[in-house]
Amino acid sequence: AVKSGWISSRGKFIEEFEKDFSNYIGVKYGVATANGTVALHLALTALGIGKGDEVIVPDLTFAATINSVIYTGSRPVVVDVDPEYWCISPEEIKKSITKKTKAIIVVHLYGHPCDMGPIMEIADQYGLYVVEDAAEAHGAEYKNKKIGSFGHVACFSFYGNKIITTGEGGMCVTNDKELADKMRILRDHGMAPERRYWHLVVGFNYRMTNLQAAIGVAQLQKIERFIKKKREIAKLYAEALSSVDGITLHPEMPWAKCVYWLYSILVDKKIKKKDEIVKELLKRGIEARNFFYPLHKMPIYRKYCRGSYEISSRISESGLNLPSSVKLSERDINYIAEQLKYIIKSK
Repeated sequence: AVKSGWISSRGKFIEEFEKDFSNYIGVKYGVATANGTVALHLALTALGIGKGDEVIVPDLTFAATINSVIYTGSRPVVVDVDPEYWCISPEEIKKSITKKTKAIIVVHLYGHPCDMGPIMEIADQYGLYVVEDAAEAHGAEYKNKKIGSFGHVACFSFYGNKIITTGEGGMCVTNDKELADKMRILRDHGMAPERRYWHLVVGFNYRMTNLQAAIGVAQLQKIERFIKKKREIAKLYAEALSSVDGITLHPEMPWAKCVYWLYSILVDKKIKKKDEIVKELLKRGIEARNFFYPLHKMPIYRKYCRGSYEISSRISESGLNLPSSVKLSERDINYIAEQLKYIIKSK
């Protein structure tokens, strides 16, 4: 890409990455974007979602999910998650549907798929769009089919900490040609594809660069190796921590293939305060991170929330993300697990 001189938002690697990644997911069309957040906004806008509409989102997610809804002028409706696998609850989705509901955003949290069968049935029953926020779950599967291939459109992130990366970057994937064409026009300032500088709609500059796409093409060639290593890391953690009282291991439902973007556990606060664990691990050279705060806990999002959100609150309060880099060795994992066990058992 550098040698070609095409380093900005035109060049052969953009189309190559779009084609390769959409083929990997198992859908027909890919639309590369500047990042995962704008991919969500682009998808919602192309679906015609705007003022007066409602979009259902999970309480336990990164803020980009709800922000993308707010950008469109529509109203997010925040619902609780499933206690077993931490993703949006199909039952809570159904209870929250109104005459204004137009779409559902499902988030495949920390690499684990949502229960897409019931969700798609609900969407079909009520005539709703489904947008998959797959930023954390490249290559994850639901009943042997890759996530990102279920909803009307799926949005991925290629930020530096994701399973594959372009530094910054994202992509929308879909089987709907008309939707893909519309997203491309909106992504490129609303410009007519065959008439330069003629603008059909008020669009955005949400383009990926050729340099980023070239990195993406190379990264995609390694994705199965990365996923295999993520799952090996998860297995090592599970073996080392399974006998520890007060720890709930990262779930993997029978219908799911989790890619463990982060290896995540729950720690019973009666056993040990989570903040104390994080502090003690850091003293030993181990960086662990808390789960996302539930959306309903943050004042800026409270007006979109109804209910108590007991499950997302409990999961967030006890959730801990352990080091999960594919560069970790078995020795590293064993060291982390041993230090964690020592900290939990110590008074």
